Amino acid sequence: MKNSEKQTTAQPKSVALFVSDIHLSPSLPKTTRAFLSFLAEQGTRTKQLYILGDMFEYWVGDDDIYDKYNAKIVQTLRSLTAAGIQLFWIAGNRDFLIGEDFAIATGMQLLKDPSIITVAGKKIAICHGDEQCTDDTAYMQFRAQVRNIEWQRNFLTLPLAQRKTIVSGMRESSKMQQSQNELSIMDVNPTAIEQLFASSACHYLIHGHTHRPALHEHDGQYRYVLPDWDCDEENPRGGWISIDEHGEINRISFTNGGTTSSR
Repeated sequence: MKNSEKQTTAQPKSVALFVSDIHLSPSLPKTTRAFLSFLAEQGTRTKQLYILGDMFEYWVGDDDIYDKYNAKIVQTLRSLTAAGIQLFWIAGNRDFLIGEDFAIATGMQLLKDPSIITVAGKKIAICHGDEQCTDDTAYMQFRAQVRNIEWQRNFLTLPLAQRKTIVSGMRESSKMQQSQNELSIMDVNPTAIEQLFASSACHYLIHGHTHRPALHEHDGQYRYVLPDWDCDEENPRGGWISIDEHGEINRISFTNGGTTSSR
């Protein structure tokens, strides 16, 4: 496989697609339309679709599945699985409360973070990426709290409206914290990545979370970082990763200038 950054407009037919950090929200209508178009145009022409976290801007529990906006997303995902597309999901830092009810409604399979998969003969580790941002100690403490089963159980007993208010406050606090942090501590830690490569025995890793799309080489091992999506800003952006039947890994991105593909 070639791992060059040569640009090409060709997009081979995929057997698996990977996407993350779409941050779907009713307040982001253009991003929503772009993602629904991606599902209709790309998701229907692959065998597997992996969503590696933060599909939603936030998720306060599966009892919010009947909200009009959320129901539209659920219905679209269900149409893919009903057509025979395998749909997989890994929790992000914003939608980690997605659970079995959501999985049943969409037909998706919930995966552990990290997970090891095989696509076109390639053994690949996949994760959201936040667990590897170990330099951000404040976030890691917060992550440990909200991923605790007892904390989640207690949170989900609260009224839906109250949960949304709490999460809204958390988001504002997170934005303030991020603005004060050095950019470097919000990226993955090199040692954490090395440990993940070693424990998984994989030569390939795909993750999101950092919003820093790139291909990194680690002594013959390759780490692919997915882009985030935002089409409601002046300069829209987004993209995904595609693996074709020959095992070629392609990074597809779109901006105002159109869609490009690179390896």
